[in-house]
Amino acid sequence: MSAPQAITELITLADGREITLETGKLAKQADGSVVVKLGGTMLMATVVANKEANPGVDFLPLTVDYREKFYAGGKIPGNFFRREARPSDQEILTMRLVDRVLRPLFPEDFHAEVQVMISLISYDGQTIPDDLAGLAASTAIAITDIPFNGPMSEVRVVKIDGKLAINPKYEDLEKSELDIMVGATKSSIVMVEGEMKEISEQEMLEAIQFAHKEIINQIEAQERLAQKVGKAFPKREYNHETHDEEIREKVWKETYDKVYEVAKTPSAKEERGEAFKAVLADFLAQYTDEEELERVTPFAKVYYHDVEKEAMRQMILNEKVRLDGRDPQTIRPIWSEIDYLPGAHGSAIFTRGETQSLTAVTLGSIKDANMVDSVVTNHDEKFFLHYNFPPFSTGEARPLRGTSRREVGHGNLAQRALANMIPEENPYTIRVVSDILESNGSSSMATVCAGTLALMDAGVQIKKPVSGIAMGLITDEKSGKFTVLSDILGDEDHLGDMDFKVTGTEDGITACQMDIKIQGLSMDIMEQALMQAKDGRLHILGKIKETIAEPREDVKPHAPKMVMMEIPKDFIGAVIGPGGKIIQQMQKDTDTVIAIEEIGEIGRIEISGVDREKINAAVAKINEITFVPVVGEVYKGKVVKVMDFGAFVAIAKGTEGLLHISEIEWKRLDKVPYAEGDEVEVKFMGYDDRKKMKLSRKVLLPRPPKPEQKPRTEGDAPKPEGDKPAEQA
Repeated sequence: MSAPQAITELITLADGREITLETGKLAKQADGSVVVKLGGTMLMATVVANKEANPGVDFLPLTVDYREKFYAGGKIPGNFFRREARPSDQEILTMRLVDRVLRPLFPEDFHAEVQVMISLISYDGQTIPDDLAGLAASTAIAITDIPFNGPMSEVRVVKIDGKLAINPKYEDLEKSELDIMVGATKSSIVMVEGEMKEISEQEMLEAIQFAHKEIINQIEAQERLAQKVGKAFPKREYNHETHDEEIREKVWKETYDKVYEVAKTPSAKEERGEAFKAVLADFLAQYTDEEELERVTPFAKVYYHDVEKEAMRQMILNEKVRLDGRDPQTIRPIWSEIDYLPGAHGSAIFTRGETQSLTAVTLGSIKDANMVDSVVTNHDEKFFLHYNFPPFSTGEARPLRGTSRREVGHGNLAQRALANMIPEENPYTIRVVSDILESNGSSSMATVCAGTLALMDAGVQIKKPVSGIAMGLITDEKSGKFTVLSDILGDEDHLGDMDFKVTGTEDGITACQMDIKIQGLSMDIMEQALMQAKDGRLHILGKIKETIAEPREDVKPHAPKMVMMEIPKDFIGAVIGPGGKIIQQMQKDTDTVIAIEEIGEIGRIEISGVDREKINAAVAKINEITFVPVVGEVYKGKVVKVMDFGAFVAIAKGTEGLLHISEIEWKRLDKVPYAEGDEVEVKFMGYDDRKKMKLSRKVLLPRPPKPEQKPRTEGDAPKPEGDKPAEQA
């Protein structure tokens, strides 16, 4: 049997690299299957959609899965089972990036189960795989008859030496001023997420526009491939919803004005929710026949949701008043507190409206670093943030099933917002944990603010405080009206057209996450949202500084203290000792944790402990082991042996040299004036011809003046050179 003929299409990047889209060779029983290749990196994406929706399903059951096969990079998994296990955080983040762009592009009334699976099957060590994941997923769908309002694509944008670039090599990421992923269709930006080194709002917009041009290029390549394959047209027919127009009309007519009045009356989240439920209950109360009520209720709930959405949107557009009574620009009341948890190394409560984060900071050593082991990278992460969203934060009781994708995503956003403000010289491993205790909009941004407060409370010398804000958008296509909302509520996120989270310092943006639910959002609206976000961000920063203006000068008494040392690489073995005997005994004696890392020609030593005196004792022990005298340095030594010609002085453990009798004082001595055990300050003068250490004490003493000579008379003859006093010769 001969191999099937693949159908391919090429995409040429600005730097000349080529992306190959290939189908028809692998996984042919899937509805769509594509291999995307750039350099030696290859991703395979498949999609399968059921023909019919499951009974009672009124949403799109879309699953996006991304997995990295360790064989792709010639690696064996490092876990106990030696096989790929649960997805890593990085894999989950890639799934979310793809899902957030794909999901809004399926028709609203399409409810058949859809499964998109993306696998990294080859990795060349240079190409970043998640840059291609969105392109692979969209292409797999685009060549099928699955209803889809795409294609779309995603690209990574970086800025190196002032120049924007698309999909850089892995090694270039660290040089970049920004690192953002942008997802879009031909006509609209759909998703933006990334981190920046305090860039301006204008730079952000330029990067998004730059990305969109490349995305259009990739979408056109998908369209060409779909034409070649031929099965994408026409799209399959489906009917996943049934409607009753009579009930729809009745619901709108009898509930809209009541809902509008509830929306217009400022209220808290729970009170407002009860008022909305009461309007629906009043409507359904007119149906006294049980069979009729059972028939009407499902339709009424669907249409009533549409009424709620439209009434709230129109109220905001027309009245410029929001559900809680604020105008579009006003930030909810803020209060915060630090040092709330006495056992933590740093802690803070940050509350904005009905959203509250309790955040704690823990300081650790290099041994506490988060080990990241994947196909793409293997490194220790010394700053990481975990975000928890328990059900009680929204007044719910639901099962706990481990960390959700949402929690991973929100935690990653907050981590990226703060990461660039941690100084490079920071010696600690830092873990930040945010527990959301109340939630009504923008808990990830509350995490950023609480994280800043807790880090400063812990004595971490962050470069600048960081705050975050979530922006919303309400638009009306018919009238052309739009309203940008600062610090959105949960309802405004759910019913609005945009969720745009922006974090930053006084000097620029450090991270962002944007999801847009409408087509054709203009750059003008996006610019207004960014500038309004800046005003809100600065307002929140002011509130943070009222609680704590700058980091504490030192860590708390019960927090670990840290000292970093560097020693020549050749001494690493001596510090560790045979079988680790020396370093283990040193840790036991000083109650410290000592970690050694070999970096090039040096050994970097990290010593951590709670008691500074014990840390200093560990430093002294290591200095003894690694001591190398420096010519010209002064040392306080101890006399270990006295001879007629001088004294042997130990300037460190195991390091001693001769202090010759002629080097003790400027005057001539007949006897060494020391006994064993005496302390003496000496200067290291170097080594003699036999490689023996030479020490001197007299060079540290004031040199005596030369004796005054008698004036010569004419009859005096000059004395020969050899008759000069010894001191002058």
